[in-house]
Amino acid sequence: MLALPLPCLALVTQRQLCTQVPLEQQAEQALDGGVDLVQLREKDLPAGELLKLAERLRQITRGRALLVVNDRADVALACGADGVQLGEESMPVGAVRKVAGRGLLVGRSVHSVAGAVQAEREGADFLVVGTIFPTSTHPDAAASGPGLLEEVGRQVRVPYLAIGGVTADNAASCIAAGASGVAVITAILGMPDPAASARALSESLQQAWARRSAARAGAG
Repeated sequence: MLALPLPCLALVTQRQLCTQVPLEQQAEQALDGGVDLVQLREKDLPAGELLKLAERLRQITRGRALLVVNDRADVALACGADGVQLGEESMPVGAVRKVAGRGLLVGRSVHSVAGAVQAEREGADFLVVGTIFPTSTHPDAAASGPGLLEEVGRQVRVPYLAIGGVTADNAASCIAAGASGVAVITAILGMPDPAASARALSESLQQAWARRSAARAGAG
């Protein structure tokens, strides 16, 4: 059974940010910098175009990183992706299991402790929790701060990633608060050097993970 690498650096796609370099090229550069998971999140694309993009990203990520497709279990299966990422208003996890069986990782995006508990109860393999910090991607979303991550960690056992305004400067605080990694958009896509941006995030995560592991070992 597939599982998230820990800690996990996830790149969420938004091709509109890729004005100078195509999304696929930026994604490949991000993989060079240490991205562990690519989440294809292009809600405006028709199914046929989404599948073509998913197939191109599968070629880039195969053997290097997990690929998950937002909402579309059919597209995920058709392109040989590793999983599907569901929004809070998407299909229930159980419905996706009926389509995909246990062959796909199923993630759920949540915005509250109650949502996290419900997603775990439904059988989600991992969660994406936010919005943690203010973000230009969702300017109207209220930032909860790392405290939400701590609260979620007290209630669920599945891995969860922090999303929303995460940068190399604050990623460590997400790990310290209990997250298993982070998911980012603008911190990599559209940056002058996606590989360097991903590398800075990955190094911050690895260092914070080592500190947390050492602290837990000492406490034990």
